[in-house]
Amino acid sequence: MIDLGLARIGRLVQQTPQTWKAIHVAGTNGKGSICAYLSAMLSASGLTHARFTSPHLIDRWDCIAINGKPVSEAVFRDAEEVVKQRDREGKVGATEFELLTATAFELFHRHRVEYGVVEVGLGGRLDATNILQQKAVTVIAKIGVDHQSFLGNTIEEIALQKAGIMHSGVPCVVDPSNQPSVLRVLEEHAREVGALLHFPVIESIEGTLAAEGFELHQIQNLACAHLAFRLACPEHDYPLAQLLPAIKATQWPGRLQHLNLQKLTGRSNPVLLDGAHNSQSAEVLAAYVDKHFRAKGKQPVTWVLAATRGKDVGGIFGLLLKPGDRVAAVQFGPVNGMPWIKPVIPASLLQVAVEQGVEKAALHDAGDDVRGALSWAVQAAGDGPVVIAGSLYLVSSVLRLLRET
Repeated sequence: MIDLGLARIGRLVQQTPQTWKAIHVAGTNGKGSICAYLSAMLSASGLTHARFTSPHLIDRWDCIAINGKPVSEAVFRDAEEVVKQRDREGKVGATEFELLTATAFELFHRHRVEYGVVEVGLGGRLDATNILQQKAVTVIAKIGVDHQSFLGNTIEEIALQKAGIMHSGVPCVVDPSNQPSVLRVLEEHAREVGALLHFPVIESIEGTLAAEGFELHQIQNLACAHLAFRLACPEHDYPLAQLLPAIKATQWPGRLQHLNLQKLTGRSNPVLLDGAHNSQSAEVLAAYVDKHFRAKGKQPVTWVLAATRGKDVGGIFGLLLKPGDRVAAVQFGPVNGMPWIKPVIPASLLQVAVEQGVEKAALHDAGDDVRGALSWAVQAAGDGPVVIAGSLYLVSSVLRLLRET
């Protein structure tokens, strides 16, 4: 259930002191990576911190990390039960995400961290995370069209919802590569609430980071993260070069992740795992695939794809697929803690693939058998590239399957 608003979360966290400084990150794409980069910078600076991102990847508690390490199940469940008890006694009627957010803040407090890096769940203005009291800086990453039923039908309406994380007197870092109409909305809202916008100069670091192997979207996210870090921690104003070793060691699963599936499929060459689930993230993934796979004259790309109901599957597949590609469509299983999330049936996905020029003989309906989809893809691809994409929940399914093998 998704029911936006701050009244319930306000009641849940009123007994949890927010003694830590918050870095609040909103956007359609890139916000999780920005949070990961910020965590790496805080760790490299010797600052205690916690991170809350969503959705979880394998277990519900892996979305909460203390000093870069996910909390244990026992620690999570102890704090969660305290929050659920408050919900029951106060007859709050909190949503699953509100309970999770309150649990995260309870753990932040228990560990007495100095900083909390918090990713917005949905939108910004009415998202449960916007109950934050001590924002040191806010960040608005790349904004695209997604979740229209909750945030608005135009990118400008969506931008206004995400701008709701701005606070008076709190600096806000904005990705300058957002389209002009989005930037105008953000600038106008900043004037209304008294927030000062800051734009990283991406060009000043682009050459250096590209030489280090970073893709353009990663450079944009990293520039936002570094500027936010400098604003939130002025006494630790380290140059990016000094923080780069820690940043390069950062692993953010499901984002251009090269994954070894030998235990599952026998394939020794890595596959690419990416949670691209909207047109904007699909555009980034397509550019990466074109640059690193298609441009090298290799065999056609073999895809393992899933999607969540309500997503623009045609828009996503239109960016990813090309004639000659192969596609295994699969549906992910139930999402723990989010029963309202449902997959698109594979037959529907394959029909969209046909509309994008993929031959029917190059299609495979794997049903709900993720392992079977991977096995078919590896066999069909031979030595060619395999890419798993379309849903963060498919990423979860693959990583869980790999862990259990």
